[in-house]
Amino acid sequence: MSTLNTSRSLSRRLILAGAASLAMSGLLHAQEYPVRPVTLITPFPAAGSTDLVARTIAQKMGEILGKAVVVENHAGAGGNIGCNLVAKAAPDGYTILITSSSTHSIGAALNKPVPFNYDTDFTPIGYAAMAPNILLVTKTIPVKTLGDFVGFAKANPTVLNFSSAGNGTIMHLTGEAFKAETGTQMVHIPYKGSGLSIPDLISGKVHVLFDSIVSGISHVQDGSLTALAVLGKNRSPLLPNTPTLKEIGAPYGLKDFESVNWWGFYGPKNLPKDIQLKLNAALNRALKSKDVIDKLANIGAETGGGTPEAFAEFVLKDRAQWSRLIQSRKITID
Repeated sequence: MSTLNTSRSLSRRLILAGAASLAMSGLLHAQEYPVRPVTLITPFPAAGSTDLVARTIAQKMGEILGKAVVVENHAGAGGNIGCNLVAKAAPDGYTILITSSSTHSIGAALNKPVPFNYDTDFTPIGYAAMAPNILLVTKTIPVKTLGDFVGFAKANPTVLNFSSAGNGTIMHLTGEAFKAETGTQMVHIPYKGSGLSIPDLISGKVHVLFDSIVSGISHVQDGSLTALAVLGKNRSPLLPNTPTLKEIGAPYGLKDFESVNWWGFYGPKNLPKDIQLKLNAALNRALKSKDVIDKLANIGAETGGGTPEAFAEFVLKDRAQWSRLIQSRKITID
């Protein structure tokens, strides 16, 4: 055999050996991950809806992965501080994000400057859960129904304020849209998380909160706050006597008004495909477990699931809906 042919044969063997080595390396990579605990960043404070959903799912995911999934709260800037931490994290699967429609749907729809790109700086992992928002009011104002509230707001245009989890969050945008639809006035007071505003809502320092049922339900059940309406399609089993806006909103321009929150998991950009799929599989298994389904149902949430691709498509559709509302009602966060 000529030297040239021998060289070509050797090159082919080296290429094949290299390909086999890469394939084996990828397989071992997938088999080994995770070898240490995974940090799950939630960009809102403890006791809020995102935190409650995160901790419920994280515990089960840790059991499935064989390593703990540890929730860390990094609140502020309407969720952007926590999101930025994950966007800048190493793409090794050990720092991931659970966030809500406040960031990747509404935040992106508002087109405000942030230190990351919602679409290119994250790797979608999966759709976790959803829950309707509810209209909560303090008991220090004399209202018991939606009609009472709209009437009081119009009669007292300089009195009412509403809190939120921060500028640009779903609670803020829901409040602005509500004002636009009903022709009422309320001053927005942003907090670092909806849970942080609850004591002020109970005391009457703030008057209104368009909160997720997940974090708001306990305060209705213990009698601290009044729920005037459910902002989803159907009544909640947890609030069977509280009507939806579809049922009672027609006279106030709210018959077709909805505000529903979702939660989903992301990794940093360039997350290896094998790790993305392993995390997605663990998330889906967790969401199918009876204890997670029951725990989320007990706080008013429904489990999600599905592929990373389906989750990414869902977020774009939700963002488009909020974009249309923002543009048609000329809503800003300034």
